[in-house]
Amino acid sequence: MFQKFVWVIFLCVARLDAGQFTVGTYNLELFLDAPSGSMPAKPDAARAKVREVLKGMKVDVLAVQEMGSPEMFASFRQALKGEGLDYPHAEYVQGVDTNLHVAVLSRFPIVARRSHTNESFLLHGRRMHVLRGFAEVDIRVGGDYEFTLLTAHLKSKRQSGGPDEEEVREQEALLLREKVDAILAARPNANLILLGDMNDFRDARSTKALIGRGKNMLVDTRPAERNGDPHAGRQIVWTHFYAKEDTYARLDYILISRGMAHEWQAEGTYIPTIANWGVASDHRPLVATFSTND
Repeated sequence: MFQKFVWVIFLCVARLDAGQFTVGTYNLELFLDAPSGSMPAKPDAARAKVREVLKGMKVDVLAVQEMGSPEMFASFRQALKGEGLDYPHAEYVQGVDTNLHVAVLSRFPIVARRSHTNESFLLHGRRMHVLRGFAEVDIRVGGDYEFTLLTAHLKSKRQSGGPDEEEVREQEALLLREKVDAILAARPNANLILLGDMNDFRDARSTKALIGRGKNMLVDTRPAERNGDPHAGRQIVWTHFYAKEDTYARLDYILISRGMAHEWQAEGTYIPTIANWGVASDHRPLVATFSTND
């Protein structure tokens, strides 16, 4: 009886190891094939560095922000495939912004698509649109495990001369949170990941709106560098460098529903430490690991 019990435990552990998958998010910083206004084309060296970073990550599902044209996205996928990173399934979202877009690449089938490209809100009597839209897809991993992925690139912290950037970002976040609430209202135990460049700090109004409150509050996975520091408060979690102000900040997040938290593998959640990371982007990528044991 004892031997049988040990064998069952062994099988469960083996399935857990074999049934893990990884999800990442990365703002590629102006991944453009041609200049547009004040935005330059992405240099070849920077593109190569992005591919190097992604090869080191080897995530199964990848959300990217600041992707360029459809042609650039196709070239990007082909270049990754040529270096051994094949993502046969993808979702590319074209919002109001004609230059920068969000996208999802996946090794696993995308079984449903509900991306949002025309979201708008009223701010001080003015109708405004979410510039980059929101990608929303359902992804099937293995046999019967599925999860919903939402990714976004909210309004930057740079003031553009129009409405206050913080107010705009909060309104975008409230619209995105509506998508989360709709999913969890229909499926309270849904496996849900909300990730991307949210462009503000953990205690900002927009970030708090995304995380929510009460029973549907999302879990902040808080990826950090693997530097061996046991003190959570001292872990290195910054994801973005703003050269103008010479500041480092955490602006990128992987947030998960409570249903998804049961499968979350905290030890496999981190910020990759990459030499010369700034050649690729002003952001650093995030990685989170999950089990398919629902």
